[in-house]
Amino acid sequence: SKEVVKACSFKIERSKLTVMIGPSGCGKSTLIRLLAGFEQPTTGTIEMDGQPVTGPARDRLVLFQETALFPWMTTRDNVLFGPRARGEVTAETLQFADFLIQKVGLTEFQKKYPTQLSGGMQRRAELARAMVNNPKVMILDEPFRGLDAMTKELMWEYYSALYEENRRTNFFVTTDIDEAIFLADRLLIMSNIPSQLRAVLEVDLPRPRKLSDLVENERSNAIKMEALSILHEEAMKSFSRGSKAAADFVEAYSRRIAKHA
Repeated sequence: SKEVVKACSFKIERSKLTVMIGPSGCGKSTLIRLLAGFEQPTTGTIEMDGQPVTGPARDRLVLFQETALFPWMTTRDNVLFGPRARGEVTAETLQFADFLIQKVGLTEFQKKYPTQLSGGMQRRAELARAMVNNPKVMILDEPFRGLDAMTKELMWEYYSALYEENRRTNFFVTTDIDEAIFLADRLLIMSNIPSQLRAVLEVDLPRPRKLSDLVENERSNAIKMEALSILHEEAMKSFSRGSKAAADFVEAYSRRIAKHA
């Protein structure tokens, strides 16, 4: 069997937005499945509030990369799916769902079906559907992957604003350094497989954040430089020296580091 995670220990702080970043294929999705309780570690333990995680539970909700809206349901019905499935729809729940739909900018689209929504709108609907369940921890596995650059940046702002309003404990996984720094309170940088924690960086930038404010921010660029240096080192390890793909990958990272030096 292949060792995916080795001697990896970290804490997800309550009411913080913790972002994990690492090379593709380093075991981030495996860690998500372990945190969610979908799989159990062969060694070591995963705990929440001092209790071992032994399986999936309502207090840990995962938002995956793939769109999972039900095509036969309207936006509003999709958002309300969880409470309805549990028989927990109250006047307060309906009000909260409408509030979330408004917050993600979909009030005018609440009667539309997923095929009538853009990719960004679908992701916003999924955010509202996750949040209406009010989990203790939201776990997000590259939820904006595959969106075009402009839509992705808009999603960062929607998601960041929602987080700032409720300060729910969030664990967000990405391979995008700009996304990581824009969103994070704490940044966990992972090694290549077998995955280990390389560094924890405090992203002590004021909120609310705007992308335009971070471009010329010295602290933001210093964090980015430090993170890119570690990721570059891991990229160097992950490929054989004679590989053209490896050389191209390393050269691209080197250019990014030089650009921000």
